[in-house]
Amino acid sequence: MANVLVAYFSATGRTKAAATRLAAVSGADIYEIVPAEPYTEDDLNWRDFNSRSSVEMKKNPDFRPAIGSEKVADMDKYDTIFLLYPIWWYRCPTIVNSFVESYDMSGKTIVLYATSGSSGLGSSVEVLKGSAPGADIVEGSMLNKINSDDELKGLVEKYLC
Repeated sequence: MANVLVAYFSATGRTKAAATRLAAVSGADIYEIVPAEPYTEDDLNWRDFNSRSSVEMKKNPDFRPAIGSEKVADMDKYDTIFLLYPIWWYRCPTIVNSFVESYDMSGKTIVLYATSGSSGLGSSVEVLKGSAPGADIVEGSMLNKINSDDELKGLVEKYLC
């Protein structure tokens, strides 16, 4: 079996819960992408076009928030990365780009999974391709309505070889 890492960014805890379940059913290692400056509730107010998340996503999508957590130890050993995040403005948050750009991802398979109140993965694949040259970026699935571990395992089995 390939060496698998579940890497996730969670602003409110919802994505963390999905990542924890995904790591458990896949037998993968897990890593939390922690921003150097945590997001507050006001920062996450998508209805406020001047909130931090709105500015990062809409006004300055090339901005890369700093990651405060330690780097993944021995990233080279992972063949497959299940990358989880909440959908912000129809794509992955820019801190996910910060994470991906911190490593040489060439030759790795990066499978995208996300949580959202109402949208799909949007343009996440396209947005991340420029951040991970040489990686195979795959559209995984939305994890909003995954009720059983068997259902979740079914979503990842094809990548566990």
